Amino acid sequence: MSSFNFKEDITWRDILLRFAIVISTVAVVVWLMPQEGRNYFYAEQGKPWKYADFTAPFNFPIYKSEDAIKKEKDSLMKEYEPYFNYNKEVEGSMVRKFVTDFSEGIPGISDDYISIIANRLHKIYRQGIISSQDYNRFATDTTRNIRIVNGKNATSIAIVGFLSTKKAYEQLFLDPLLEQHRSQLQKCNLNNYISANIIYDKRRSEEALHDLLGSVPLASGVAQKGQKIVDRGEIVSESIYRTLESYKKENERLNSNETQQRLTLFGKALYVLVIIVFFTIYLTLFRKDYFDKARNVAMLYSLIVIFALLTSLMVKNTIAHVYILPYAMAAIFTRVFMDSRTALVSQLTMILICSLMLQHPLEFIVVEIISGMAAVYSLRELQFRSQLFKTAMIVTIVAMTMNFAFDLIRMTEFSEFDMSYYNYLIINGILLLFAYPLLYLIEKTFGFISDITLIELSNTNNPMLRRMSEVAPGTFQHSIQVGNLASEIANKIGAKAQLVRTGALYHDIGKIINPIYFTENQSGINPHEDISEIESAQIIISHVTEGLKMAERNDLPSIIKDFICTHHGHGKAKYFYVKYKNEHPDEDVDDLLFTYPGPNPFTREQAILMMADATEAASRSLPDYTEKSIRELVNRLIDGMVADGYFKECPITFRDITYAKTVLCDKLKTIYHARVSYPTAKS
Repeated sequence: MSSFNFKEDITWRDILLRFAIVISTVAVVVWLMPQEGRNYFYAEQGKPWKYADFTAPFNFPIYKSEDAIKKEKDSLMKEYEPYFNYNKEVEGSMVRKFVTDFSEGIPGISDDYISIIANRLHKIYRQGIISSQDYNRFATDTTRNIRIVNGKNATSIAIVGFLSTKKAYEQLFLDPLLEQHRSQLQKCNLNNYISANIIYDKRRSEEALHDLLGSVPLASGVAQKGQKIVDRGEIVSESIYRTLESYKKENERLNSNETQQRLTLFGKALYVLVIIVFFTIYLTLFRKDYFDKARNVAMLYSLIVIFALLTSLMVKNTIAHVYILPYAMAAIFTRVFMDSRTALVSQLTMILICSLMLQHPLEFIVVEIISGMAAVYSLRELQFRSQLFKTAMIVTIVAMTMNFAFDLIRMTEFSEFDMSYYNYLIINGILLLFAYPLLYLIEKTFGFISDITLIELSNTNNPMLRRMSEVAPGTFQHSIQVGNLASEIANKIGAKAQLVRTGALYHDIGKIINPIYFTENQSGINPHEDISEIESAQIIISHVTEGLKMAERNDLPSIIKDFICTHHGHGKAKYFYVKYKNEHPDEDVDDLLFTYPGPNPFTREQAILMMADATEAASRSLPDYTEKSIRELVNRLIDGMVADGYFKECPITFRDITYAKTVLCDKLKTIYHARVSYPTAKS
């Protein structure tokens, strides 16, 4: 086994890139976390307390409920007396103004009415006038008193004893002497001489109100340090609920000072940093090829961030319980698109980070890690909907079993058993079924391809494959045969069988353009006899470029397009190349005219397809099908590929190639086995 060598295996560019990934992930996760400290738990009044026994860690006041405080304040509001100032000068100025304005008398009325009206104005000012706006505001309760400030004295008087400016105007015409001349007096606009002389004192009133409401005590008692608040399994009564909520509120207040916030933030960042660093080290040591493609890293770290975000939202808003979140979905995605070990490590990383946001994380860590393991173990391949349904059931049962184990450990009697958390786990299992449609979103977002998509592409009713079966039936049969051979090799060496089978079905799709120019589609007529070797080679080679164009038009995944362009690599159209060289021995041949555009295979699956394709095509030209002839053909072709360097950029091993040869020999012998001759009936 090779050991990790820093200088050989990783460059400074790689270090900087991974450092940036780690720091950005830590920054985002810590930013998403609740900033008020770890005082989050979910308590429901009338429900059992599901966490460990809770004891007051410090002295804190037990705050009253908002409703209780509101009732007390509403009760005190009945005693509230707003302040008004008595302005002596308003009366004199308004009366003098009236007398001055009507010094020549009022038309149609005797001059005696000037003194009568002045006298009546004097009386209503003596009673006290408040602006209509302030009067309507405070006179909703007729028993309310207001405080009249006159100099240094403040007298409490019922508000109903005063007049509003509107009522004062109406009061004038209640006088019998004025009533009989109402029509003439209304023309005088007497309301212009009525103004408030009892003025609302906003500043003093608001201070009085603040002092009054501030006298309402917010707490009804004090919880002493070490006092038992609630036992596990105990029903959360109203008083216990108020105590728990008071603890949360006080803990948040204590953690609101700047020094404490900085320490808490640093602790969270350090915790997350250590976990993300170890996750990145795992990828560097055991899955460093994932860093070669941005989509792998993007998906792994994005899943951690997404579930951290969802957990934070659940905790901040106390929405149900975090058990409702299908954390095992992340393990399923990683298992489907990557591998089992990475799925388990990424699940562990994610759960440890999310647990930091919870008050009592032990049960959460155990239940969710075991659920992730169950998801990975039960879902080796995702090819059918029923597999995901089975996985969801297994994950739910395992999670409920682990939670039940914790209940048994902590229960004193079975009557304390509570089903509420099991309901959350059942909902979790139902939400896990949404992994199926979300797979499509993951594929499109990160550029992956699942076995489900591969199976859909392998359907021979697919328009492209159906057209190939109609236009180029020989090529279609060849592709199916190559797919069978390649998938057998993949199963043998542990490669992706469904991927290589699907790639085989599409690798020669470009032959649809000129099917007659390919041997498997010919029936006695060979159009190559009428054109030059160079033209023939170009037509043969063009099935790769034409295939890529068709794949682009039909939006085939890039991983399938890679099979189209790599199944011949940088090889040559050898038949026409050798024929041209033989017919032009003195001419320098331009090899590029006979060379496929490539590139050479860069995955094991592509190498498997190249071997299966070349061997299946060449086997059709064998004069006889014996074990020796088939073995010699297979060895000659594959050894030639190795010698030509087709697999230099591919992670396939000599062991894999040896197994591939064995599988090809065995399968071709089965395909071309000798048949029994049937006897002819004698007449």
